[in-house]
Amino acid sequence: MDCANLHETKIHGSPAFPYSVYHGRIPEWLSSFPLHWHESFELIYCHQGRLTASLWGQSYTLCAGDLLVVLPHAVHSIDQAGPAEGEYFNILFAPALFQGAPGDPCYEKYVLPFVNGQRAMECFHPAGSPFRQAAAPAVLSLISHRRESLSTHELMVKSSLFQLLHTMTQHSAPAPDGRSPRLAYSRLKNALYYVQSCYDRELTLQEAAGRCGFSESYFMKLFKDFTGKSFNAYLVDYRLELAAKQLAETDYKVIDVAENCGFHNHSYFTRAFRKKYEATPLEYRKAARFGKA
Repeated sequence: MDCANLHETKIHGSPAFPYSVYHGRIPEWLSSFPLHWHESFELIYCHQGRLTASLWGQSYTLCAGDLLVVLPHAVHSIDQAGPAEGEYFNILFAPALFQGAPGDPCYEKYVLPFVNGQRAMECFHPAGSPFRQAAAPAVLSLISHRRESLSTHELMVKSSLFQLLHTMTQHSAPAPDGRSPRLAYSRLKNALYYVQSCYDRELTLQEAAGRCGFSESYFMKLFKDFTGKSFNAYLVDYRLELAAKQLAETDYKVIDVAENCGFHNHSYFTRAFRKKYEATPLEYRKAARFGKA
Protein backbone atom coordinates (compact mmCIF):
# COMPACT_ATOMS: atom_id res chain seq x y z
CA MET A 1 0.00 0.00 0.00
CA ASP A 2 1.03 3.61 -0.42
CA CYS A 3 2.38 5.06 2.81
CA ALA A 4 4.81 7.81 3.72
CA ASN A 5 8.44 6.74 3.72
CA LEU A 6 10.67 7.56 6.65
CA HIS A 7 13.21 8.83 4.11
CA GLU A 8 11.19 11.26 2.03
CA THR A 9 12.68 11.39 -1.49
CA LYS A 10 9.98 13.49 -3.14
CA ILE A 11 11.31 16.40 -5.18
CA HIS A 12 9.73 19.60 -3.90
CA GLY A 13 9.12 21.97 -6.80
CA SER A 14 10.96 20.69 -9.88
CA PRO A 15 14.39 19.08 -10.50
CA ALA A 16 15.58 22.38 -11.97
CA PHE A 17 14.15 24.46 -9.12
CA PRO A 18 13.76 22.22 -6.01
CA TYR A 19 11.79 24.55 -3.79
CA SER A 20 8.19 24.66 -2.60
CA VAL A 21 5.93 26.17 0.05
CA TYR A 22 3.08 24.04 1.46
CA HIS A 23 0.05 25.21 3.41
CA GLY A 24 -1.30 22.90 6.13
CA ARG A 25 -4.12 22.82 8.67
CA ILE A 26 -4.25 20.39 11.57
CA PRO A 27 -6.57 18.55 12.07
CA GLU A 28 -8.81 19.91 9.29
CA TRP A 29 -6.63 18.71 6.39
CA LEU A 30 -4.52 16.07 8.13
CA SER A 31 -4.21 14.83 11.69
CA SER A 32 -0.41 14.53 11.68
CA PHE A 33 2.70 14.09 9.55
CA PRO A 34 4.64 11.14 11.00
CA LEU A 35 8.37 10.87 11.65
CA HIS A 36 10.43 11.27 8.49
CA TRP A 37 13.60 12.90 7.17
CA HIS A 38 14.78 14.33 3.89
CA GLU A 39 17.80 15.98 2.33
CA SER A 40 16.24 19.43 2.04
CA PHE A 41 16.18 22.37 4.42
CA GLU A 42 12.74 22.97 5.90
CA LEU A 43 11.21 25.83 7.85
CA ILE A 44 7.90 25.26 9.66
CA TYR A 45 6.09 28.54 10.32
CA CYS A 46 2.99 28.54 12.53
CA HIS A 47 0.51 31.03 11.09
CA GLN A 48 -2.44 30.59 13.46
CA GLY A 49 -3.41 28.45 16.42
CA ARG A 50 -1.02 25.86 17.79
CA LEU A 51 0.71 22.70 16.62
CA THR A 52 3.32 20.30 17.95
CA ALA A 53 6.47 19.35 16.10
CA SER A 54 9.23 16.96 17.11
CA LEU A 55 12.84 17.19 16.00
CA TRP A 56 15.50 14.65 16.97
CA GLY A 57 13.20 13.37 19.72
CA GLN A 58 12.53 16.81 21.24
CA SER A 59 8.94 18.08 21.19
CA TYR A 60 8.07 21.74 20.57
CA THR A 61 4.74 23.55 20.73
CA LEU A 62 4.50 26.24 18.05
CA CYS A 63 2.12 29.17 18.44
CA ALA A 64 1.31 31.90 15.91
CA GLY A 65 4.51 33.49 14.65
CA ASP A 66 6.86 30.75 15.89
CA LEU A 67 9.40 29.17 13.55
CA LEU A 68 11.09 25.76 13.54
CA VAL A 69 14.24 25.19 11.45
CA VAL A 70 14.76 21.62 10.21
CA LEU A 71 18.23 20.96 8.81
CA PRO A 72 18.89 18.24 6.19
CA HIS A 73 18.69 14.64 7.51
CA ALA A 74 16.96 15.66 10.76
CA VAL A 75 14.17 13.28 11.81
CA HIS A 76 10.99 15.24 12.54
CA SER A 77 7.20 15.11 12.65
CA ILE A 78 4.18 17.43 12.92
CA ASP A 79 1.16 16.72 15.14
CA GLN A 80 -1.89 18.34 16.65
CA ALA A 81 -1.29 20.15 19.94
CA GLY A 82 -3.95 18.49 22.08
CA PRO A 83 -7.42 19.72 21.06
CA ALA A 84 -6.04 22.89 19.46
CA GLU A 85 -6.18 23.58 15.73
CA GLY A 86 -3.17 24.87 13.87
CA GLU A 87 -2.42 26.48 10.52
CA TYR A 88 1.14 26.46 9.23
CA PHE A 89 3.42 26.74 6.20
CA ASN A 90 6.33 24.47 5.24
CA ILE A 91 9.13 26.09 3.23
CA LEU A 92 11.31 23.38 1.67
CA PHE A 93 14.39 23.94 -0.46
CA ALA A 94 17.20 21.66 -1.60
CA PRO A 95 20.86 22.50 -0.94
CA ALA A 96 21.40 22.32 -4.72
CA LEU A 97 19.65 25.68 -5.10
CA PHE A 98 22.75 27.32 -3.63
CA GLN A 99 25.25 25.45 -5.76
CA GLY A 100 27.16 27.31 -8.44
CA ALA A 101 30.09 26.14 -10.54
CA PRO A 102 32.13 23.10 -9.40
CA GLY A 103 34.24 24.04 -6.42
CA ASP A 104 32.01 27.01 -5.57
CA PRO A 105 33.60 28.31 -2.34
CA CYS A 106 30.33 29.70 -1.00
CA TYR A 107 28.55 26.35 -1.34
CA GLU A 108 31.39 24.47 0.34
CA LYS A 109 31.82 27.08 3.05
CA TYR A 110 28.21 27.84 3.98
CA VAL A 111 25.93 25.04 2.72
CA LEU A 112 27.82 21.76 3.03
CA PRO A 113 28.56 22.21 6.78
CA PHE A 114 24.78 22.18 7.44
CA VAL A 115 24.25 19.22 5.11
CA ASN A 116 27.11 17.18 6.57
CA GLY A 117 26.19 17.90 10.19
CA GLN A 118 29.33 19.93 10.82
CA ARG A 119 27.36 23.05 11.68
CA ALA A 120 24.28 23.32 13.89
CA MET A 121 21.87 25.90 15.24
CA GLU A 122 18.95 26.19 17.62
CA CYS A 123 15.88 24.90 15.83
CA PHE A 124 12.98 26.52 17.75
CA HIS A 125 12.59 30.28 17.42
CA PRO A 126 9.55 31.89 19.08
CA ALA A 127 7.99 35.03 17.67
CA GLY A 128 10.11 37.96 18.85
CA SER A 129 13.35 35.98 19.13
CA PRO A 130 16.43 37.42 17.35
CA PHE A 131 16.58 34.79 14.61
CA ARG A 132 12.81 34.89 14.04
CA GLN A 133 12.93 38.68 13.64
CA ALA A 134 15.93 38.55 11.31
CA ALA A 135 14.41 35.77 9.18
CA ALA A 136 10.88 37.22 9.08
CA PRO A 137 11.21 39.39 5.91
CA ALA A 138 12.45 36.46 3.83
CA VAL A 139 10.05 33.91 5.36
CA LEU A 140 6.95 36.07 4.97
CA SER A 141 7.91 37.07 1.44
CA LEU A 142 8.28 33.41 0.40
CA ILE A 143 4.91 32.59 1.92
CA SER A 144 3.06 35.54 0.35
CA HIS A 145 4.43 34.75 -3.12
CA ARG A 146 4.17 30.96 -2.87
CA ARG A 147 1.67 30.56 -5.73
CA GLU A 148 3.51 32.42 -8.46
CA SER A 149 7.11 31.90 -7.28
CA LEU A 150 8.04 29.17 -9.78
CA SER A 151 6.96 31.15 -12.83
CA THR A 152 7.58 34.81 -12.12
CA HIS A 153 9.48 35.18 -8.85
CA GLU A 154 12.51 32.90 -9.19
CA LEU A 155 14.95 35.73 -8.50
CA MET A 156 12.98 36.83 -5.44
CA VAL A 157 12.94 33.25 -4.16
CA LYS A 158 16.67 32.78 -4.56
CA SER A 159 17.36 36.18 -3.03
CA SER A 160 15.20 35.33 0.00
CA LEU A 161 16.79 31.89 0.37
CA PHE A 162 20.30 33.32 0.27
CA GLN A 163 19.23 35.83 2.93
CA LEU A 164 17.86 32.97 5.03
CA LEU A 165 21.09 31.02 4.68
CA HIS A 166 23.10 34.09 5.68
CA THR A 167 20.91 34.56 8.77
CA MET A 168 21.15 30.86 9.64
CA THR A 169 24.93 30.99 9.36
CA GLN A 170 25.08 34.00 11.68
CA HIS A 171 23.02 32.13 14.29
CA SER A 172 24.89 28.83 14.02
CA ALA A 173 28.03 27.27 15.47
CA PRO A 174 30.23 24.21 14.91
CA ALA A 175 28.26 21.06 15.73
CA PRO A 176 29.01 19.11 18.93
CA ASP A 177 31.51 16.26 18.71
CA GLY A 178 30.75 12.55 18.40
CA ARG A 179 29.16 12.39 21.84
CA SER A 180 26.12 14.24 20.52
CA PRO A 181 22.85 12.37 21.22
CA ARG A 182 21.83 13.12 17.65
CA LEU A 183 24.28 10.51 16.37
CA ALA A 184 22.61 7.88 18.54
CA TYR A 185 19.18 9.09 17.48
CA SER A 186 20.23 8.84 13.86
CA ARG A 187 20.89 5.12 14.35
CA LEU A 188 17.28 4.73 15.51
CA LYS A 189 16.24 5.29 11.90
CA ASN A 190 17.02 1.59 11.46
CA ALA A 191 14.30 0.68 13.96
CA LEU A 192 11.79 2.95 12.21
CA TYR A 193 12.70 1.35 8.87
CA TYR A 194 12.16 -2.04 10.52
CA VAL A 195 8.61 -1.06 11.53
CA GLN A 196 7.85 0.45 8.15
CA SER A 197 9.04 -2.55 6.14
CA CYS A 198 7.88 -5.39 8.42
CA TYR A 199 4.77 -4.00 10.17
CA ASP A 200 2.57 -6.87 8.92
CA ARG A 201 4.78 -9.51 10.57
CA GLU A 202 5.65 -10.33 14.16
CA LEU A 203 8.26 -7.79 15.27
CA THR A 204 10.44 -8.07 18.35
CA LEU A 205 12.14 -5.57 20.56
CA GLN A 206 15.29 -7.68 20.41
CA GLU A 207 15.44 -7.49 16.61
CA ALA A 208 14.76 -3.74 16.59
CA ALA A 209 17.52 -3.09 19.15
CA GLY A 210 19.93 -5.30 17.23
CA ARG A 211 19.35 -3.42 14.00
CA CYS A 212 20.44 -0.25 15.77
CA GLY A 213 23.42 -1.84 17.51
CA PHE A 214 22.04 -1.14 21.01
CA SER A 215 21.29 -3.27 24.03
CA GLU A 216 17.56 -3.76 24.64
CA SER A 217 17.54 -1.61 27.78
CA TYR A 218 19.41 1.29 26.14
CA PHE A 219 17.28 0.97 23.02
CA MET A 220 14.03 1.15 25.02
CA LYS A 221 15.15 4.33 26.80
CA LEU A 222 16.46 5.98 23.65
CA PHE A 223 13.42 5.04 21.58
CA LYS A 224 11.05 6.45 24.21
CA ASP A 225 13.07 9.69 24.38
CA PHE A 226 13.12 9.92 20.58
CA THR A 227 9.48 9.18 19.73
CA GLY A 228 7.68 9.81 23.02
CA LYS A 229 6.39 6.22 22.91
CA SER A 230 7.61 2.74 23.73
CA PHE A 231 8.60 0.59 20.75
CA ASN A 232 5.45 -1.52 21.07
CA ALA A 233 3.19 1.53 21.38
CA TYR A 234 4.84 3.08 18.31
CA LEU A 235 4.34 -0.15 16.35
CA VAL A 236 0.66 -0.40 17.28
CA ASP A 237 0.08 3.26 16.45
CA TYR A 238 1.81 2.88 13.06
CA ARG A 239 -0.32 -0.17 12.24
CA LEU A 240 -3.50 1.66 13.25
CA GLU A 241 -2.67 4.62 11.01
CA LEU A 242 -2.16 2.28 8.06
CA ALA A 243 -5.43 0.52 8.90
CA ALA A 244 -7.29 3.83 8.98
CA LYS A 245 -5.84 4.68 5.56
CA GLN A 246 -6.96 1.34 4.11
CA LEU A 247 -10.44 1.69 5.61
CA ALA A 248 -10.82 5.15 4.08
CA GLU A 249 -9.35 4.38 0.65
CA THR A 250 -10.19 0.73 -0.12
CA ASP A 251 -13.13 -1.67 0.00
CA TYR A 252 -11.19 -4.41 1.83
CA LYS A 253 -13.15 -6.21 4.51
CA VAL A 254 -12.34 -5.07 8.03
CA ILE A 255 -10.89 -8.47 8.88
CA ASP A 256 -8.58 -8.24 5.87
CA VAL A 257 -7.50 -4.71 6.79
CA ALA A 258 -6.59 -5.96 10.25
CA GLU A 259 -4.54 -8.83 8.83
CA ASN A 260 -2.86 -6.60 6.26
CA CYS A 261 -1.67 -4.27 9.01
CA GLY A 262 -0.33 -6.94 11.36
CA PHE A 263 -3.33 -7.38 13.69
CA HIS A 264 -4.01 -11.11 13.98
CA ASN A 265 -6.29 -10.74 16.99
CA HIS A 266 -9.35 -9.03 15.56
CA SER A 267 -11.03 -8.17 18.85
CA TYR A 268 -7.80 -6.46 19.97
CA PHE A 269 -7.69 -4.56 16.67
CA THR A 270 -11.23 -3.25 17.19
CA ARG A 271 -10.51 -2.17 20.77
CA ALA A 272 -7.26 -0.46 19.85
CA PHE A 273 -8.81 1.24 16.83
CA ARG A 274 -11.75 2.55 18.87
CA LYS A 275 -9.39 3.88 21.53
CA LYS A 276 -7.32 5.83 18.98
CA TYR A 277 -10.07 7.06 16.65
CA GLU A 278 -13.11 7.01 18.98
CA ALA A 279 -15.00 4.94 16.42
CA THR A 280 -15.18 1.33 15.31
CA PRO A 281 -13.49 0.48 12.00
CA LEU A 282 -16.83 0.41 10.20
CA GLU A 283 -17.92 3.72 11.74
CA TYR A 284 -14.60 5.27 10.72
CA ARG A 285 -14.97 4.00 7.14
CA LYS A 286 -18.51 5.39 6.89
CA ALA A 287 -17.42 8.79 8.21
CA ALA A 288 -14.40 8.86 5.91
CA ARG A 289 -16.59 8.23 2.87
CA PHE A 290 -18.59 11.32 3.81
CA GLY A 291 -15.46 13.40 4.46
CA LYS A 292 -15.88 13.50 8.22
CA ALA A 293 -12.99 11.35 9.41
